[in-house]
Amino acid sequence: MMKQLVEKTGRDSAVAQEMLPGDLMTNRQRAQLVLVLGALIAIGPLTIDMYLPALPAITAGLQTTETAVQLTLTGTLVGLALGQLLIGPLSDVVGRRVPLLAGLATHIVASVLCVFAPNIAVLGGLRVLQGLGVAAATVVATAVVRDLFSGASFARIFSRLMLVMGLAPILAPTLGSGLLSWTDWRGVFAALAVLGALLIVVAALRLPETLPVTRRRHGGVRATLRDYRGLVNDRAFVGLVLVAGLAMAALFAYVSGSSFVLQQEYGLDEQQFGIAFGAGAVGLIGATQFNVRLLRRYTPQQILVSALIAGTAAGLLLVMFAATGIGGLGTLLASLWLVLAAAGLALPNAPALAMSRHSEAAGTAAALLGAVQFGIGAVSAPLAGLFGTGSVPMAIVIAGGMAAALIVMLLVVPRASLGSVDPDLAVALH
Repeated sequence: MMKQLVEKTGRDSAVAQEMLPGDLMTNRQRAQLVLVLGALIAIGPLTIDMYLPALPAITAGLQTTETAVQLTLTGTLVGLALGQLLIGPLSDVVGRRVPLLAGLATHIVASVLCVFAPNIAVLGGLRVLQGLGVAAATVVATAVVRDLFSGASFARIFSRLMLVMGLAPILAPTLGSGLLSWTDWRGVFAALAVLGALLIVVAALRLPETLPVTRRRHGGVRATLRDYRGLVNDRAFVGLVLVAGLAMAALFAYVSGSSFVLQQEYGLDEQQFGIAFGAGAVGLIGATQFNVRLLRRYTPQQILVSALIAGTAAGLLLVMFAATGIGGLGTLLASLWLVLAAAGLALPNAPALAMSRHSEAAGTAAALLGAVQFGIGAVSAPLAGLFGTGSVPMAIVIAGGMAAALIVMLLVVPRASLGSVDPDLAVALH
C-alpha cells in the first residue's frame, strides 16, 4: 500500500505540492514505517556502542595498546562522516533504496570480517567500512521521512525516530555486556552481522522507493559542490555546525574512554559498566526531552548558550574530581552526567538553528552537519588515549570540547544573524 501511495503522489506534481504520501497513510501504516526506520536508525548507535564493554578484552586479545583500540572507534566515526557526505547527495540523485541496500550489505560483510580480524590494523579498517554502511541507513532513514511527510507530521514522526536513536546507545553497551557473558568480543561483531542481515531483508520487503524520478535532483557533482560552497560561505551556519561538532567531541571522548576508566581504574565489571553507561545515556535523553518544554519559554539560542556554559562548568568540575579523587567514583559519575545532560540540551538546538538557515538545501546541510559532528568526534575519540587511558585525560578532552563549543558560539556565531526557528523543525530535532 505504501508503494502505491508514493507512486500516486509522485505522478501528480500538483497533488504532491499539496499533499505528501505520508498524509494518506493510516495509523497502522505509519506505525509500521516508524518501526522499519527506527530499526535502520538504531543500527548506527548499536554498531558504535555495542562493543564498548569489550575494548579492554580486545586490547588483550589482539595484544595491542588502548590507544590503538580506541582508534577502531575513530574508524567507525570516520566512515559515518564520509558516508553521510557521499550518500546524502547520491540518494537525492538515484533514489533511496539502492544506497540503503548497498550500505547494509557493506555493513554485513564488514561485520563478518571483523569476527575473523587477525590484528588491530585490520579491525580498524573494517570498522571504517562498518561506518560507511550504517551511514547509508542513517541518511536514507532521515531522507525517507522528508520524502513522505512535512510540517507537524514530519515533526511527530522524526521525534519518535530521535527517541529510538537516543535509546539505542543506552541499550547497546548492556546488550554487549550480555553477549560477553557467554561469548568473546568476536561474538559481538557476529551479532551485528546478524542484525544487518535482518535489516536488509526488512528493508527490501517493507520499504519501497520514496523518491519518485520526477523529484530527483539533477546537475551531478557540480550542483552538489555548489550547494556545499553556499553552506561553508555562511559564517553563522559554519559556527553552529562547529558548536554541534565540538559538543559531540565531548560526548565521544566519554564514549571512547569510559570503558577503560570505569573498568580498569575504578574496577567495574562489564555488566556494571553497561549499567553506568546506560544511566548516563538516560540523563542525555532526559535532557533532550526536557528541551521541548524549555522551547515553550526560551529561544533555541538562549538554551544553547546556557547549556554550553553549564557544560563547561561541569567539565571543569569533572577535571577537578578526576585529578584529586575527591568523592571517588560517585563525584566522577555525577559530574560526567551533568556534562551529558548539558550536551543533551546543546546538541538538538545547534542543528535546529543551523538547519533553519538553509531549507532550500536541507539534505546537503544535514549531510554536512552529520559529517562534521562525526568527523570531530573521530578526532576526539583517540585524543585522550594519546595521554593515557585514565580519568584525567578523558576529563580534559571532555571539558575542552564543551569550552571550545562555548567560545565558538560566543565569538564566531553572530547573534544578529540568528533568525527564528520553524517550530516544527525545532520539535523534530529534539
